[in-house]
Amino acid sequence: MKFFDRKDEIAELRRIREVARDTSRFTVLTGRRRVGKTELVHEAFSDEGFIYFYVARKALADLCEDFRQIAQKALHRTIPGEVRRFTEVFRFVMEESVRSPVTLVIDEFQDFLLVDDSVFSELARDWDELHRSARINLVVSGSINRLMVSIFEDREAPLYGRNTGKMKLEPFGTAVLKDILLYHNARYANDDLLALWAFSGGVPRYVALLMDAKAWTRRSMIREIIRENSAFLDEGKIVLAEEFGREHGTYFSVLSAIAGGKTSRDQIETAVGGPVGGYLTKLERDYDFISKKQPVFERNERKNCLYKIDDNFYRFWFRFIFKYNYLLEVKMFDELRSLVERDYDVFTGIALEGYFRRKFIEERKYSRLGGWWNRKGEMEIDLVCDNEFLNRLDFFEVKRDPRRIDLAGLGRKVEAFFEKNPSLKERTHSLAGLSMDDM
Repeated sequence: MKFFDRKDEIAELRRIREVARDTSRFTVLTGRRRVGKTELVHEAFSDEGFIYFYVARKALADLCEDFRQIAQKALHRTIPGEVRRFTEVFRFVMEESVRSPVTLVIDEFQDFLLVDDSVFSELARDWDELHRSARINLVVSGSINRLMVSIFEDREAPLYGRNTGKMKLEPFGTAVLKDILLYHNARYANDDLLALWAFSGGVPRYVALLMDAKAWTRRSMIREIIRENSAFLDEGKIVLAEEFGREHGTYFSVLSAIAGGKTSRDQIETAVGGPVGGYLTKLERDYDFISKKQPVFERNERKNCLYKIDDNFYRFWFRFIFKYNYLLEVKMFDELRSLVERDYDVFTGIALEGYFRRKFIEERKYSRLGGWWNRKGEMEIDLVCDNEFLNRLDFFEVKRDPRRIDLAGLGRKVEAFFEKNPSLKERTHSLAGLSMDDM
């Protein structure tokens, strides 16, 4: 698949590079695996020479030699002597940048924790000593969120406070997904767009796998995802087992419960069979896999909380692949596809709410937006959108089929909303429905 979007991110990386021609910059680039960090830096810096180094999980001596060979080739300079430490090459590159500006990208930076974590303190030492005279544009990227946080945000960590900037690369937005699908299938239906959003979450790697396989419709996407030797089937296990480590089994159980519709803490604990408070906190704060949702305008942070998986692909993977893995073990791919088709409308109905939420955020129409529900769960409004600058609230009911939208019922829910939030009654407000026709 050809390179799409990322214009703002490319512009920002090139702006930082321009600044680094006079004064060193140290940028941390993060984002979930498969989101396209490596492709981004190559696209951003391909107009000029730069040094790209990938931290492979190999012996330190081999890693140092790899770095030396790459740096020598890029700089057209020989690094004398035997290189025993990674920072011997790093220091050489920094010293060379005094003569001429250098861009250095170190990919999967967190994996130094597995190779030799003394690299961080040595790199901090060299950075502190040389960055004022050097002209280096240093970009380090990492995919494991909790490790990158510990390296740069833990006050006891050697590199704490050293970086001069941070970028988090997000999945493609709704407008980009439309462009991608239109490029491959000019006659796509909105249900195909919703399927692409619901299955991939806009993650470039998953979008590319589907587009390259000519899976441009809802049914062809399902066939491509659920087939023998599909790259999607083991994806969650491969990525998340590394992220969670030895406790991945419990984390998987928690995420599976949430994906299956158990969204309150009590429901999750019942499904898992034990306390999950610590796991939920880590999934939200350390791993950035779930978010704790509350009714919009709720003031008490502990009341009426629900947990949701923000990443569409993982929501799909736990809802169908992980849950029905026993079918895959006996190669019952047709049967699993039938289960996806059976539950497809309910699954994508929830995804459609997320689609419009993301779309409104991209359009910058509202200063605040979210769902609202009462404590008993009897009343629920899919989207409450606040434009405080216009003193206006817009209430939306979201349904796949526009014929199922009940504005009278929405009106009763809005009345309950204002009873709970009487200070907002003075706001101008509107009621409307959103369906696949509005995508």
